[in-house]
This record gives sequence, C-alpha cells and structure tokens, in this order.
Amino acid sequence: MSQLSFPDSPFRIVFSFEEVIKNLERDALDEDDYIAESAKRVLEELKDFPELKADITDFSVFEALSTPIRKMLAPYFPKELTLNEIKAVTLPYMDIIVNPTRRFQNILQAAGPDLQFSIRDLDDHQFYLLSSCLILNEFYGAKINFSKPLLYDIPDAAGISRHYRILYNADFIDIIKTEKSLPLTQDDVDLLLDNYDDLQLWKSKIPPESYILKGFAIVTLYDATIDNAVSMLKEKLLSVNTPQFQQSVESIFQTIYRIPDLKVGFTIFIPEEQRFKVAAFGQAMQSFLLSGANLTPDSIPLCSYSYQTLIRDKSFFAVSNLEQYYIDNPDSHLAKTFSAAEIGSFILAPVVKNGRLMGILEIVSSRKKELNSVNAHKLEVVMPFLTESIERLVAEYQNQVAAVIQSNYTTIHPSVNWKFKSEAQHYLEAKNTKTPYVLQEVSFDHVHPLYGQMDIKGSSESRNESVRIDIQKQLKALLLVLDELKGLKNLSEETIQVHAFLTELELPIQANTEQYITNYLESSIHRWLRNQAASPRLTAYLSDLDQLSGRFYTYRRKYEKTISMINDELAHVIDASQEDAQAMFPHYYERFKSDGIDFNLYIGQVIAPNQVYTDEKLSQLKRWQLEVLCKMETAHQLLKPHLPYHMDVTTLILIYHSTISIRFRMDEKRFDIDGTYNARFEIVKKRIDKAHIKNTTERITEAGKMTIVYSNDTEESEYRGYLAELYKKNLLEKEIEHFDVEDLQGISGLKAIRVKYVSRFQEKNN
Repeated sequence: MSQLSFPDSPFRIVFSFEEVIKNLERDALDEDDYIAESAKRVLEELKDFPELKADITDFSVFEALSTPIRKMLAPYFPKELTLNEIKAVTLPYMDIIVNPTRRFQNILQAAGPDLQFSIRDLDDHQFYLLSSCLILNEFYGAKINFSKPLLYDIPDAAGISRHYRILYNADFIDIIKTEKSLPLTQDDVDLLLDNYDDLQLWKSKIPPESYILKGFAIVTLYDATIDNAVSMLKEKLLSVNTPQFQQSVESIFQTIYRIPDLKVGFTIFIPEEQRFKVAAFGQAMQSFLLSGANLTPDSIPLCSYSYQTLIRDKSFFAVSNLEQYYIDNPDSHLAKTFSAAEIGSFILAPVVKNGRLMGILEIVSSRKKELNSVNAHKLEVVMPFLTESIERLVAEYQNQVAAVIQSNYTTIHPSVNWKFKSEAQHYLEAKNTKTPYVLQEVSFDHVHPLYGQMDIKGSSESRNESVRIDIQKQLKALLLVLDELKGLKNLSEETIQVHAFLTELELPIQANTEQYITNYLESSIHRWLRNQAASPRLTAYLSDLDQLSGRFYTYRRKYEKTISMINDELAHVIDASQEDAQAMFPHYYERFKSDGIDFNLYIGQVIAPNQVYTDEKLSQLKRWQLEVLCKMETAHQLLKPHLPYHMDVTTLILIYHSTISIRFRMDEKRFDIDGTYNARFEIVKKRIDKAHIKNTTERITEAGKMTIVYSNDTEESEYRGYLAELYKKNLLEKEIEHFDVEDLQGISGLKAIRVKYVSRFQEKNN
C-alpha cells in the first residue's frame, strides 16, 4: 500500500499530534483524579518517544510507533468499540492509514495484500481541486460546497466487493501558508470556480506544496454496501438495453446477499391472459420459472401454494431447502423445474404496482439454506425501484405495441398513401409475372420542412412543487398520528425523522426526494400503523395514502391533469385545422405529444404530383402554421383559468433555408430525414429548444410570445410580412424583438425574431 496516491498536491504533508498532546497536558491538570492520572501516565510514556512531539514527514516511522500512538489516541479510539467501529487516523483524500481499529484491520486483511486502497472515482485532477478548495474556503471565504459521497470499494474474503462511505473529522488539522503561496484576488477565485477542467490554471494560482497541511484527521467508515447496491441497481435499470445487463444486476444482488454465485431471473406476468412469459423489453433476462418448461399457453408454472402467495397475496415466496420441498410436494411443477436447474434455495418476489402484478423477480442459489423467508425481506429496500423501473419498461413496451399497431394496422397518412399504393402495385405485378422484385423504400426529395413547437413552460418545476406540497401535507398529518399513538411505542426516532423531512422540504427538492421519503415512511412507519387499532385520525391518514383519491396526492394529480388537458387541447386545435391546411396543398403531417406539442409539415411537388405546386402554396402553409399557433395560444389562454395549475406555454418556429429529403424506413415503419446533409435539420431542431439569446442567460422562447428562428435576412423579411398580416387580424402585437441566437454545438449564425401574442382576456376587457 503506497503512502500517497497522488503525484501533486497543493499541500506539503506534515503529520502532527501536537493538539492531542496539548489535550493530554490539559487533562493532567484536571480536577478529576482519574482523568488527570490517566493523562499523566500517557505523557510519562511519551517521554521515550520525543519524535511524536515533533512534526512527522517520514511516514515509515508509524509502524514502529504504533504502541505509543495507540495509547495516546485511546480517548478517541475506545478499546470496547475496536471490533465495531471502522476507524483510523489519516489525512483527507489520502491512503495513509494509522492506528486502525481491529475491525478496520480485519477488513484490510480479508481483502488481501493486492488491495488497491483508493477512493472510488477520485483521480489526480479531482484530488488537486478538492484540496485547493479547502484552501479557498479557509483563506478566501469561498464557501465552496464540494462535498460528495466518498467511497472505498474493498472486497471481502469471498471476493464480493463491499462499499464503505468515508467520513472525515478534521478537527485536528491546520492549513498554513508557505513562501510559495500566491495571494489571490476575488477575480482569481472567480476565475478558478469557472474553470474546473483547467488543472494547469489551478496549479498556477495555487502551486504544488504552497501550503502545509499539518495535523491529522480521523476517518470513520460505515458499510454502505446496501445503499450503494440500491443506487447501482437504479442506474442499471435505466439502461436495460446495454450488453451484460443480466451480469450487472446479478453482481448487485450478490453484493446484497453476500453470495458470490447468486443468480437472478425475471418473468413478466400478463394479467389479461393470466400467464407468464419472458420479458420482451431490454436485454432479455433469464427466466427460471420458464426454463425448460413444456407449458401450454394457458398453464402457469406454479404450485397451488406458490400461486396463492405470489398471484393472490402478492407476497414473497421463499424455499430454503428445495430438496425437502420437492419431497413434500412431488406434484409441484415449480419444484420439478427448479430441481432440474440444480437450485438449492430460492426466493420469488412479486413486482406489484397499485395492486397489479407485473412480474416475478427470481433469486436463486445452488445451495440449501442460503435463501429463506427471513433474508427475503432484504429485497424490500430494492423492490420500490425495481417496481418503478418495470412499470416504466412495461409502459414503454405498451407504447411500442401501440406504435406497431398504428404503423401496421392503420391507414398511412392520406397525403402519401398514393406512393405506397404505387410501390405495392409494382410488387404485385412482379409477383404475378414471377419476376424478382424487392419492395423499395418510399422517399420524397426536395420537400420544404415547416417545424413548430408549443412547449409547456416550467413543467419540471411544477412537478417538483406539487410533490413538495403533497408530502409536506402528509408529513404534518403523520406527526398528529404519531403523537396520538406515542403511548403504544417509543416513536421519538420516527418523529425526529419526520421533522427532518419537513425541514428538508423547505429547500428545493431533488430528483429522488419523493422516492426515499416514501420508502422510509412505508418501511419504517406505515407497516406498523396498519397493524394498530383503528382511530378516526389513523383511518383518515391511511385512506389519504391512496394515489387515485387520497388527499396526499392532490397536487400531483393536479399536475398530471394539467399536462394532459393542455396537450389534449393543443392537439385538438392543430388536428382540427389540418383539414384546411391539406386543402391549400397536400403535405405530409406528423405531430407529437410530450410536455407540449411539436409538429412537422413536409411540402413539395413530389407529395402531390398531380396538383400544381407554386411558391404561393408554400407561403399559404407558412401563414397557416403561424395562424394555427396563434389559435393554439388562444385556446391555451381560454383553458388556463380552468387548469388545476396555471401553466404557460412557449412557441418556437424554425425556418429552414433549403429543401430536404424524407424516406420511409422499412425497418422502423416511419418517415425519417434522409441523408447526412439533411440530418442537419433535425440537429438544429433539437438544439434550439433550450437555446439562449446570445451573450445572455435569457431563453429565446418566452411565455406569451412567438419565437421564429432563421438564418438569413431574406427569411426575416418574408416572415415579418406574415407577422404584419397577423397583427392586422389582431392575433399578434406590432412590436417585434430581434436578436442573435447563441452559438450551439456545430451550429452558429442563427437569428431570431420574437413577437407577443394579443391577450384574449385583455381584448375581452377592452
């Protein structure tokens, strides 16, 4: 094990026990004889080791001084806790370990001599900057909050990686300037904070070894393996399509159960058909329930008891000794299947959402007794995340099913139907004459794209606020319930935690706030509450937990309803207006819903070769595009007073300077931009969505205004003419803003004009 992991540091390291010795000298004068005598005894022994009173820069001396160091630090390392605490003396971010507790020593010994003892994901660059931040905070009042979870990954004797969270106590550390240190101005500090990636800049302002780090820190580790495994599982569940997904998930559960060869499977349940099948989404996981099973479509690979437990009761089903279970249940198809797979013990866990069974998680071991009904409950900490991910995957899968149905079993857009008919006729003619023929991709060249978007502004912030209000209401109600029941049990710890949650909710919530508060309440409080005698307050509280009707989900339901109402109204307006647009000139039209509406129109002679196409036809559709967005804005203004949340929308139009080609992808069953050059249109669309006005932090889009992005003065002049027409129709105001769009990745030189809609309410009042 090396003593210093990183080649460069802004610090010159000096180990010093000066503060500890001062404390001992002070204790030697204590009025308490026991304290005084203990301190005197240690000080007397330290006289034989004068080097401990001096600064230590040669770290090789620690091994020889281990005994006096242990006695000197005894007040900070209680002997009674040496097998419980994971604790040692060190310096922040370094792998120097002095005076480790017995438990710490055991962990290092189990890991073996080849252990690379280093902090996870902490490289030379991060080490230098984190160390420099200590200096900026100490001497320049920078108040940089650079804390992040620090972890050691240390394998146990079985080779299973355990994950330990690192906590530092830096009470015994001083930072001292040297002659190498450079004075920094506030501009220097600001420059550093804006240039995290420029290590040379940091080294030029805070040179290596320009400060002394003197003293020592006490590092305490706690085993965060389960928490880390849950975090890793959440990450893996977001990337189910990646290779090695099964192995990644298995390694996580192996860590949780400390079983190096544990296997994991998953089987999806189709409630409409009351049968199991291998999941068809992501990288297919192994199904032990269906492995080698000769099942008819209507059969279920469970025995009556496991069926009752999993399907009806939706509870864990665990067998610790499959051999004995098979003897006791010789007709069990489940026992037969698992026995053939040489499984010794297993756990089956139902994945349930809102009372609906979505699938079965399968945890299996080749050995008896390793898995049982007791350690089955370890899964409680991961099941909420697994359930959420499976629900998302099932929803995505259902969307894919719907897309397949729409693409393969519904009519193609009328404007391009003739081209598909023509190609189908060529195919049938060739088939009838026994001439080889391959269906060709349908494409349209030289079409003008018109893109528009109406986006719901601040949807993420509104979602977070609705979560915060609902949970605050729930926690306040819960405090009253806990106060009512405090005579039945000591609930002080739970009460303190609920108050802590309320305090945390005063700050902006994080992405996982809702999840971990809900998980804590469910696992630590709600289960106990459900087993208590009913009272009016408790009954009301439990009733309000219902997501569909409960009071604690009021604002989240309002948010979802708001998004749905806005999307439905905007989609209705543009879809209803399509009939008029198609009458101007047939074109290919597609519309998408997300947090708002975005749509594409593709216009050109090739779309309708039997009609006369002119530039005026294109101009008419451009006017239609602008006018329909005005109608959508008006519809939103009229809808807004009736929305649960009064959310605004922003409007964006992209003028593209040239024609493009679109092609129907046979493999994807949809139209797409054809060719690398034409793909620029899609790239620009995606990147301008969140763009800012050049040299500002202001977004190019603004609620109540229409933003039009373009490339040249000719386009600007043309669209100013259209805007003037809409002004005369009292749809837009007269004043037009003009600005440059910030340079985006691979895109520069874009400009924009922005004009305010006429308020329908203002018009009505006038």
